[in-house]
Amino acid sequence: MGNTAQGFRFLLIAASLVVVIAGLRAAAPIALPLALSLLLAILSLPLLVWLQGKQVPTPLAVLLTVLANIVCLGAIALIVGGSVKSFTQEAPKYADRLQQMNAALLAWLQSKGIDVSPGIARDVINPGGVMALVGQMFNSLASVLSNFVLVIITTIFILFEITQFPQKLRLALDRQDSDSDTFTKIILEVQRYIGIKTLISLATGVLIGVWVAILGVDFPILWGILAFLFNYIPSLGSILAAVPTLLLALVQLGPGPAALVGLGYVVVNVALGTFVEPYFMGRKLGLSTLVIFLSLVFWGWVWGPVGMLLSVPLTMVVKILLENSENFRWVAVLLAPAPAQDG
Repeated sequence: MGNTAQGFRFLLIAASLVVVIAGLRAAAPIALPLALSLLLAILSLPLLVWLQGKQVPTPLAVLLTVLANIVCLGAIALIVGGSVKSFTQEAPKYADRLQQMNAALLAWLQSKGIDVSPGIARDVINPGGVMALVGQMFNSLASVLSNFVLVIITTIFILFEITQFPQKLRLALDRQDSDSDTFTKIILEVQRYIGIKTLISLATGVLIGVWVAILGVDFPILWGILAFLFNYIPSLGSILAAVPTLLLALVQLGPGPAALVGLGYVVVNVALGTFVEPYFMGRKLGLSTLVIFLSLVFWGWVWGPVGMLLSVPLTMVVKILLENSENFRWVAVLLAPAPAQDG
């Protein structure tokens, strides 16, 4: 009888997950801005708490926090929009140059006795596919930014509620040691992860932008922003961010500078991703490589390219929630990297 009850419970949980996942995918136009609002509110919480600590009234503190968000997001939107527009105008020139280089490569291979069909070469050497993915990513971001008003309004309501929720939960449960402490712990851990990841991504974007600017690659701000965004996707993100920049450097400046661009990406991502980020994150906040890849595929399927950007932060939120649950803590252990072996 006990096994039957456990089996029924498992089927019920699995069916509920299927319904939730289907709902998330169907409600993407609304759910994605809401997810961004929640992440933005968590990132903004330290500023709100600091203002309240300075005896600023809560309505004014929320207003100032939201205004700071609007200024930051507005500046990013203006920079991204201007850079993408300029790149789009210059893209045909780069495409023609890339075709010429492709033709020259085919001629060189044929001169060495290697017969390569132009059709096969176009299929194998298809940088346009990567460019298309980058363009789709920026288009998706633009679509999300078109719901800017919804994101900001939702963030305002979340900020009003989030600082009062532990007290409300304590009163609702009529317990001084209630789940409000767990809720506060979850908020702090999620905030810590997203905050550190954002700072590391910002450092990555700045270093990459400065490096490609020194080398003379066009649109360094665009490539810096791309490195910042894609750094939220571990491992694969740095590759996706580097490929279009390498192609542009190859077309514009030649193989030598392109190699230096690639070297800069390797150095920055290895230094920050392998040494700096684990130092500040700690092993506890890690995810296994398999989980990272599967989360990338899953959230990309649910919410498209922007879901890929948010895949690891969203999975980390789920992991932190599971860690603070007695019934599902074992799932959080499975999501984490393998424990280090002693000796």
